[in-house]
Amino acid sequence: MVLHIKNMVCDRCIMVVRQQLQNIGLNVGDVNLGSADVQPEPNSEQLSLISSQLKLLGFELLDNEKDRIVERVKSLIIEKVHHSDLADTHLNFSQYLSESLNKDYAYLSRMFSDAEDTTIEKFIIQQKIEKVKELLEYGELNLNEITWKMGYSSSAHLSAQFKAITGLTPSQFKASGKTNRKAIDKI
Repeated sequence: MVLHIKNMVCDRCIMVVRQQLQNIGLNVGDVNLGSADVQPEPNSEQLSLISSQLKLLGFELLDNEKDRIVERVKSLIIEKVHHSDLADTHLNFSQYLSESLNKDYAYLSRMFSDAEDTTIEKFIIQQKIEKVKELLEYGELNLNEITWKMGYSSSAHLSAQFKAITGLTPSQFKASGKTNRKAIDKI
Protein backbone atom coordinates (compact mmCIF):
# COMPACT_ATOMS: atom_id res chain seq x y z
CA MET A 1 0.00 0.00 0.00
CA VAL A 2 1.26 3.47 -0.81
CA LEU A 3 0.87 6.10 1.89
CA HIS A 4 0.79 9.69 0.68
CA ILE A 5 2.53 12.06 3.07
CA LYS A 6 2.55 15.84 3.15
CA ASN A 7 5.62 18.01 3.93
CA MET A 8 8.33 15.60 2.85
CA VAL A 9 10.89 17.90 1.24
CA CYS A 10 14.35 16.35 1.58
CA ASP A 11 16.38 13.19 2.03
CA ARG A 12 16.26 13.58 5.82
CA CYS A 13 12.44 13.58 5.63
CA ILE A 14 12.60 10.32 3.70
CA MET A 15 14.92 8.84 6.34
CA VAL A 16 12.72 9.97 9.26
CA VAL A 17 9.50 8.72 7.69
CA ARG A 18 11.11 5.36 6.87
CA GLN A 19 12.33 5.04 10.47
CA GLN A 20 8.92 5.93 11.95
CA LEU A 21 7.10 3.43 9.77
CA GLN A 22 9.61 0.70 10.64
CA ASN A 23 9.23 1.54 14.36
CA ILE A 24 5.49 0.95 14.01
CA GLY A 25 6.31 -2.53 12.68
CA LEU A 26 5.62 -2.10 8.99
CA ASN A 27 7.77 -3.46 6.18
CA VAL A 28 8.81 -0.38 4.25
CA GLY A 29 9.63 -0.47 0.56
CA ASP A 30 10.29 2.62 -1.52
CA VAL A 31 10.09 5.96 0.27
CA ASN A 32 10.12 9.07 -1.91
CA LEU A 33 9.23 12.69 -1.44
CA GLY A 34 5.52 12.54 -0.63
CA SER A 35 5.01 8.78 -0.49
CA ALA A 36 5.95 5.55 1.22
CA ASP A 37 5.21 1.98 0.16
CA VAL A 38 4.38 -0.23 3.16
CA GLN A 39 3.41 -3.87 3.69
CA PRO A 40 1.17 -5.27 4.98
CA GLU A 41 -1.66 -2.80 4.44
CA PRO A 42 -2.13 -0.99 7.77
CA ASN A 43 -5.41 -1.45 9.58
CA SER A 44 -7.38 1.55 10.88
CA GLU A 45 -5.64 1.43 14.28
CA GLN A 46 -2.21 1.43 12.62
CA LEU A 47 -3.23 4.25 10.26
CA SER A 48 -4.27 6.31 13.25
CA LEU A 49 -0.93 5.59 14.94
CA ILE A 50 0.98 6.41 11.73
CA SER A 51 -0.95 9.65 11.39
CA SER A 52 -0.29 10.75 14.97
CA GLN A 53 3.40 9.77 14.87
CA LEU A 54 3.98 11.59 11.58
CA LYS A 55 2.07 14.64 12.78
CA LEU A 56 4.45 14.94 15.75
CA LEU A 57 7.28 15.24 13.22
CA GLY A 58 5.52 17.81 11.02
CA PHE A 59 4.18 15.40 8.40
CA GLU A 60 0.60 14.59 7.51
CA LEU A 61 -1.11 11.63 5.88
CA LEU A 62 -3.11 12.60 2.81
CA ASP A 63 -6.33 10.75 2.29
CA ASN A 64 -8.01 12.34 -0.72
CA GLU A 65 -6.98 12.45 -4.38
CA LYS A 66 -6.94 16.24 -4.68
CA ASP A 67 -4.53 16.64 -1.75
CA ARG A 68 -2.34 13.87 -3.14
CA ILE A 69 -2.06 15.53 -6.53
CA VAL A 70 -1.32 18.95 -5.06
CA GLU A 71 1.34 17.47 -2.78
CA ARG A 72 2.85 15.57 -5.72
CA VAL A 73 3.04 18.83 -7.73
CA LYS A 74 4.86 20.45 -4.82
CA SER A 75 7.22 17.49 -4.43
CA LEU A 76 8.10 17.48 -8.12
CA ILE A 77 8.84 21.22 -8.06
CA ILE A 78 10.89 20.98 -4.87
CA GLU A 79 12.86 18.04 -6.28
CA LYS A 80 13.74 19.97 -9.44
CA VAL A 81 14.47 23.33 -7.78
CA HIS A 82 16.37 22.15 -4.72
CA HIS A 83 17.90 18.86 -5.80
CA SER A 84 18.93 19.28 -9.44
CA ASP A 85 20.74 21.74 -11.64
CA LEU A 86 18.14 23.69 -13.60
CA ALA A 87 20.77 25.02 -16.00
CA ASP A 88 21.21 21.60 -17.55
CA THR A 89 17.54 20.89 -18.04
CA HIS A 90 16.05 24.01 -19.68
CA LEU A 91 12.94 22.80 -17.93
CA ASN A 92 9.44 23.75 -18.95
CA PHE A 93 7.66 23.17 -15.62
CA SER A 94 4.15 23.02 -17.11
CA GLN A 95 5.17 20.27 -19.53
CA TYR A 96 7.22 18.47 -16.85
CA LEU A 97 4.34 18.46 -14.35
CA SER A 98 1.78 17.46 -16.96
CA GLU A 99 3.91 14.56 -18.19
CA SER A 100 4.95 13.44 -14.71
CA LEU A 101 1.39 13.31 -13.42
CA ASN A 102 -0.27 12.36 -16.71
CA LYS A 103 -2.75 15.21 -16.25
CA ASP A 104 -3.60 18.32 -18.24
CA TYR A 105 -1.64 21.32 -16.95
CA ALA A 106 -4.75 23.55 -16.84
CA TYR A 107 -6.40 20.98 -14.55
CA LEU A 108 -3.32 20.80 -12.31
CA SER A 109 -3.05 24.57 -12.20
CA ARG A 110 -6.70 25.03 -11.19
CA MET A 111 -6.49 22.32 -8.55
CA PHE A 112 -3.25 23.73 -7.12
CA SER A 113 -4.58 27.30 -7.01
CA ASP A 114 -7.79 26.21 -5.28
CA ALA A 115 -5.90 24.23 -2.64
CA GLU A 116 -2.92 26.53 -2.02
CA ASP A 117 -4.28 30.06 -2.70
CA THR A 118 -1.34 30.68 -5.03
CA THR A 119 -0.45 29.67 -8.54
CA ILE A 120 2.02 26.99 -9.53
CA GLU A 121 4.14 29.69 -11.17
CA LYS A 122 4.33 31.73 -7.96
CA PHE A 123 5.15 28.61 -5.98
CA ILE A 124 8.01 27.82 -8.38
CA ILE A 125 9.35 31.38 -8.10
CA GLN A 126 9.19 31.27 -4.30
CA GLN A 127 11.04 27.95 -4.25
CA LYS A 128 13.70 29.28 -6.63
CA ILE A 129 14.18 32.43 -4.53
CA GLU A 130 14.65 30.33 -1.38
CA LYS A 131 17.27 28.28 -3.21
CA VAL A 132 18.96 31.50 -4.38
CA LYS A 133 19.02 32.73 -0.75
CA GLU A 134 20.71 29.48 0.24
CA LEU A 135 23.30 29.80 -2.52
CA LEU A 136 23.97 33.45 -1.65
CA GLU A 137 24.40 32.53 2.00
CA TYR A 138 26.96 29.84 1.17
CA GLY A 139 28.97 32.37 -0.84
CA GLU A 140 30.51 29.75 -3.11
CA LEU A 141 28.95 31.08 -6.32
CA ASN A 142 28.68 34.61 -7.68
CA LEU A 143 25.38 36.00 -8.95
CA ASN A 144 26.08 35.07 -12.58
CA GLU A 145 26.83 31.47 -11.60
CA ILE A 146 23.66 31.33 -9.47
CA THR A 147 21.68 32.79 -12.37
CA TRP A 148 22.95 30.04 -14.66
CA LYS A 149 22.52 27.27 -12.07
CA MET A 150 18.91 28.27 -11.36
CA GLY A 151 17.99 28.43 -15.05
CA TYR A 152 17.35 32.17 -15.27
CA SER A 153 17.85 33.92 -18.58
CA SER A 154 19.79 36.81 -17.00
CA SER A 155 20.99 38.09 -13.66
CA ALA A 156 18.71 41.12 -14.16
CA HIS A 157 15.69 38.78 -14.36
CA LEU A 158 16.82 36.91 -11.24
CA SER A 159 17.47 40.18 -9.38
CA ALA A 160 14.04 41.55 -10.31
CA GLN A 161 12.27 38.41 -9.07
CA PHE A 162 14.43 38.31 -5.95
CA LYS A 163 13.60 41.91 -5.09
CA ALA A 164 9.89 41.40 -5.78
CA ILE A 165 9.80 38.51 -3.29
CA THR A 166 12.25 39.69 -0.61
CA GLY A 167 12.25 43.47 -0.98
CA LEU A 168 16.04 43.36 -1.36
CA THR A 169 18.40 42.91 -4.24
CA PRO A 170 20.63 39.82 -4.03
CA SER A 171 23.58 42.11 -3.14
CA GLN A 172 21.62 43.80 -0.35
CA PHE A 173 20.50 40.41 0.94
CA LYS A 174 24.04 39.09 1.03
CA ALA A 175 25.41 42.29 2.63
CA SER A 176 22.72 42.29 5.33
CA GLY A 177 24.08 39.11 6.88
CA LYS A 178 20.51 38.07 7.75
CA THR A 179 19.31 34.92 6.13
CA ASN A 180 15.54 35.28 6.56
CA ARG A 181 15.18 31.94 4.84
CA LYS A 182 11.93 30.01 4.96
CA ALA A 183 11.64 26.28 5.43
CA ILE A 184 10.80 24.62 2.12
CA ASP A 185 7.62 23.08 3.53
CA LYS A 186 6.42 26.51 4.77
CA ILE A 187 6.37 28.06 1.29
